[in-house]
Amino acid sequence: MEALVRLHDVGRSFGDGTVALEAASLALLPGEFVSLLGPSGCGKSTLLRIVAGLLQPSSGRLEWGLAGDLRGQVGFAFQEPTLLPWATAADNVALPLRLLRLPAHVAAARVAEAIDLVALRGFERSFPRQLSGGMKMRVSLARALVTRPRLLLLDEPFAALDEITRFKLCDDLLRLWRGQGFSVLFVTHSVFESAFLSNRVLVMSPRPGRIAAEVAIDLPQPRLATLRVAPEYLQCCRVLSEQLAAVMAA
Repeated sequence: MEALVRLHDVGRSFGDGTVALEAASLALLPGEFVSLLGPSGCGKSTLLRIVAGLLQPSSGRLEWGLAGDLRGQVGFAFQEPTLLPWATAADNVALPLRLLRLPAHVAAARVAEAIDLVALRGFERSFPRQLSGGMKMRVSLARALVTRPRLLLLDEPFAALDEITRFKLCDDLLRLWRGQGFSVLFVTHSVFESAFLSNRVLVMSPRPGRIAAEVAIDLPQPRLATLRVAPEYLQCCRVLSEQLAAVMAA
């Protein structure tokens, strides 16, 4: 199957001399859910920003598949919701559509659809200060989904949330992924989160980051909450923990 996007030996250095990535290569297939797992500072977020077009590689190249350059069809959500504090939830979700200059009636329908997808109906007119941390992240996800992306890039979106909210949002993200059919590249430093969400996990080395190991997650879909205590899930977590430890030791 033709990859949606490929990175070929991508490196990224910064002006202060920091080498964030070195010879990082990966391929993401249509409809896949792939996680980048690694320690803090290993270049996971830098790699994600290169795919998003927010950073340019210092070496190597990014290559889009047969569908062509999809940067106009990429949604992105950060660890912090990054909402405009003076705008309502609906206005925050609508921001990408205003940048695309969509007609008002089309944008309104898209915003309503995205808010429904993340189960926030009734909170359209709420401001960020009136929302919980989990609800703010739902607004951020709705904003990433409102353009109907083919590729969703998520940079540790649930890291700052309590465990109950985090589990719920993981469940909801998988529901959206199955229902919408987009591909996901998900950054995390959680073995448990990556094992629960992913088809594949790419383990990154400490800085300068590279893809040091790949682990296929052969667990049934849909991933129900009961899977979190199943022996096969715990075995996947054990394998990922061992791979991460080996990469750190090397």
